[in-house]
Amino acid sequence: MDYQDILFEVRDGAAWITINRPDKMNAFRGQTCDELINAINKAGYDDSIGVIVLAGAGDRAFCTGGDQSSHEGQYDGRGTIGLPMEELHSVIRDVPKPVIARVQGYAVGGGNVLCTICDFTIASEKAVFAQAGPKVGSVDPGFGTAFLSRVVGEKKAREIWYLCRRYSAEEALAMGLVNTVVPADQLDAEVEKWCAEIMEKSPTAIAIAKRSFNMDTEHQRGIAGMGMYALKLYYETEESKEGVKAFQEKRKPDFRQFAK
Repeated sequence: MDYQDILFEVRDGAAWITINRPDKMNAFRGQTCDELINAINKAGYDDSIGVIVLAGAGDRAFCTGGDQSSHEGQYDGRGTIGLPMEELHSVIRDVPKPVIARVQGYAVGGGNVLCTICDFTIASEKAVFAQAGPKVGSVDPGFGTAFLSRVVGEKKAREIWYLCRRYSAEEALAMGLVNTVVPADQLDAEVEKWCAEIMEKSPTAIAIAKRSFNMDTEHQRGIAGMGMYALKLYYETEESKEGVKAFQEKRKPDFRQFAK
């Protein structure tokens, strides 16, 4: 596959996969997801690679979720909701290599979900974490909600989703969403340090450990599958479309008009 939306390189046994859409705050469209799935699979089953780094280009954002400019009732790609989110989330979990989210800026919406699902999240002091779904007429009805509660606790997960507040890197560290926080100019060095430590360990033992961790929450894949169909139906409602219109028009949405 020829990549247009991502960059792929190997550094000392680590595959660095970078969403390269900085002009869109590294928001993903269908093509971006397809390329990420291909690249993660490519790296995940290459015996010469021991760890995968997922990053975002530029200084502003790791990833801000689905590209709303391509969401007019539905996105531009394939999959249940027009984006192959189930497939992308699954491949991050399924490849037998640790996946590190390298977060230098905003990790919002679907980008926040990616951080949640990755094995590790290493953040710059400038990183910002947030959910945006209920603000823009969307939600992640799978790993982004159910698995998040395993990561940060159910009370905090509900706060993140219901209120859509922004959290600093230090706040994300305190809640368990992030593994470590470093100054911005030390981010790459810290990620490389973690990669080097992983590369020293038994790849088979790590692969078994990852599968073992996943087994405990594997039922959530079924929740995600059902939830994405519900989300597809929701995207077709005027309530969801109001969130998209308000975002594009840079105004507050009026969701209460749809309250039953």
